[in-house]
Amino acid sequence: MLHLAGAIAKCQASVRRRPAALQAFESFGPEVVLLDIGMPDMDGYEVARHLRAMPRGKSVRLLALTGWGQEEDKRRALAAGFDEHLTKPVEPAFLENLLRAEPLQASAR
Repeated sequence: MLHLAGAIAKCQASVRRRPAALQAFESFGPEVVLLDIGMPDMDGYEVARHLRAMPRGKSVRLLALTGWGQEEDKRRALAAGFDEHLTKPVEPAFLENLLRAEPLQASAR
C-alpha cells in the first residue's frame, strides 16, 4: 500500500533488538515510522523513546500501528513520543492522509 501511494518504504519487521533497530533508523533516515507496540524483545514504547532521543528522531513522524486500542495504550503511546496511535485495522484512506501530511518540524514537539 505504501508503494502504491508513492512512498519509498522499507520494512524492518525482523529488526527487534535495540542496536539493530536504531542503526536501521539512522541508515534509512525515514520521514515516517509505522511502529508496532507489541514486539517480543523491545516494545514500541521503548523504541519510540530511543528514536526521539536521536538527532533524526526529533522531526520524524512516529505512528503507533497496533492492536492495542485502550485509552491507557493511547496515553502511553503519546507519552513515549508517538505522534499518532492507530488501532488495527486502519482505514487505508486515513493512513494515506497521515502519510501525505506535511513533515513535522522539530520545534513543533
